[in-house]
Amino acid sequence: MNSPESVAENAAEAPVCSAKGCRADAVWVLAWNNPKLHTPERRKTWLACDGHREHLSSFLGVRGFLKDVVTLAEWESPDSPHA
Repeated sequence: MNSPESVAENAAEAPVCSAKGCRADAVWVLAWNNPKLHTPERRKTWLACDGHREHLSSFLGVRGFLKDVVTLAEWESPDSPHA
């Protein structure tokens, strides 16, 4: 059986949404870059829960920063080109 401490440690390690104030589990990876600051191949990432994926994507998209949106599982997959 898991102790409360080990459950809390595992929860603290789980990726969380990047939206301000959101502590929900991340499901999506939004890959982006700022062309004024980064080389074209450089990718920064924000994580998003289902509830904030569209909002964060729109925020990056209107600025021309959004490059890709994939599931966290796909991003972390050993077969992924992002890994």
